[in-house]
Amino acid sequence: MNCAIISRYLGNLLLLEAAFLVPPAAISASLGEETARRGILLTVGILVVLGLLLRRAGQRSGSTFYAKEGFVLVALAWVVMSFLGSLPFYFSGEIPSLVDCFFETVSGFTTTGASILTDVEAMSKGLLFWRSFTHWLGGMGMLVFLLAVAPGQKGQGFTLHLMRAESPGPSVGKLVPKMRQTAKILYLLYVGLTIICVLFLLAGGMPLFDSLCTAFGTAGTGGFGIKNDSMAGYSIYLQGVCTVFMALFGVNFSVYYLLFRNWRAALKDEEVRLYFAIMLSVSAVIACNIYPQMGSVGMSIHEATFHTSSIMTTTGFAISNFDLWPELSRVLLLVLMIAGACAGSTGGGVKTIRLLLIFKNMKAGFRKLLHPNSVETVKLNGRPVGRSVLEGINTYMSAYCLIAIASLLVVSLDNFSLVTNLSAVLSCFNNIGPGLDIVGPIHNYSTYSDLSKIVLSLDMLLGRLEIFPMLILLRPATYRRRQA
Repeated sequence: MNCAIISRYLGNLLLLEAAFLVPPAAISASLGEETARRGILLTVGILVVLGLLLRRAGQRSGSTFYAKEGFVLVALAWVVMSFLGSLPFYFSGEIPSLVDCFFETVSGFTTTGASILTDVEAMSKGLLFWRSFTHWLGGMGMLVFLLAVAPGQKGQGFTLHLMRAESPGPSVGKLVPKMRQTAKILYLLYVGLTIICVLFLLAGGMPLFDSLCTAFGTAGTGGFGIKNDSMAGYSIYLQGVCTVFMALFGVNFSVYYLLFRNWRAALKDEEVRLYFAIMLSVSAVIACNIYPQMGSVGMSIHEATFHTSSIMTTTGFAISNFDLWPELSRVLLLVLMIAGACAGSTGGGVKTIRLLLIFKNMKAGFRKLLHPNSVETVKLNGRPVGRSVLEGINTYMSAYCLIAIASLLVVSLDNFSLVTNLSAVLSCFNNIGPGLDIVGPIHNYSTYSDLSKIVLSLDMLLGRLEIFPMLILLRPATYRRRQA
């Protein structure tokens, strides 16, 4: 284990996090929020000191960097980044419990949007900005950002291992020959779409502060609202803007790059076509199902498309209490929680590409049963999919089911209903935010015990990092020296 290089890059990441805390501190200072400003600046000081110490400890790092180091660095970085990023809430006293602070910040960085706050609007503006900003930072990944903007370790292996560990999806491909350049392109697309989203929100009369925070939640598909009613108090135009941009940020960013080079191939991408097919068909079914409650075709379509886009992209914004919808619509939303968005997007969930490949693999297996001597190949966009990718998906789904069951058992110690606990686990594990019943869109997670909040926080990290980096970090054998 190359601990020195892990230390060096972890130090760089903490210094970067300190820099990102400057805008929230400036907002608090300009508005006279002294307690919040002091809490943020104290955290900045801690981050700078720890960052410099870790960088110094890693000055003599070697060049050897394998997949194991990549997984450990990414998982450790997300845990440390979330814990230290929670300190402004704790130092300011706006969230008195350290466990609650950690839960809220993990929820932010993992773009989950689950909250323990009972009155969001009572929080200072500086900390509200930081809370929403964590969505945007976690959406594409802090280490991917570090790779994109900072000079660092040379070598494709290093960059590939980090992007493979932090980027969502069964595999990571290059847009251009160099992975570092790929990271830059992804972040340029991310920044560009975010700016466009802000402009559309401003055009609808939303204040600048609200526009930035809402765009951060939309771009990162996180869903932290700065109002107690989430998005319900805004106009239908602003809700419509979020509906469209939530769906856009749930698309694989590689497809946007492909649009500029070969738009026909981009439009034929099988994952994107299935993603929009599921979103539109579920929206239509829900719109028909909730029509008797809405009493209007227009409002039925508006509510259905907004919440379908919100849940499938794992954003978690809400404009009404969908927990009161008919049972069919509620079940469909639970299914969408699992399905999730596209690989290579800021969305969570299992990912559409995994569902597509599972279906194709099942189809190939069925044909193999009927014709034992045939050679069956699973293809995606006309190209064969390697057996290692399919085996990785099977391993992922096995781990996914086991972790979800184990989490449900632990969370059930709080003695809430099955609907509450199951939706809470699925919501956190798939990085969505609101669930059903006690954790529905008009409620929060404050009623859960500290143990359950820690378990759900781990679920958020496991879901955002696609399970394996966190499991490798927690695996004792990772740190044992191999015997000669």
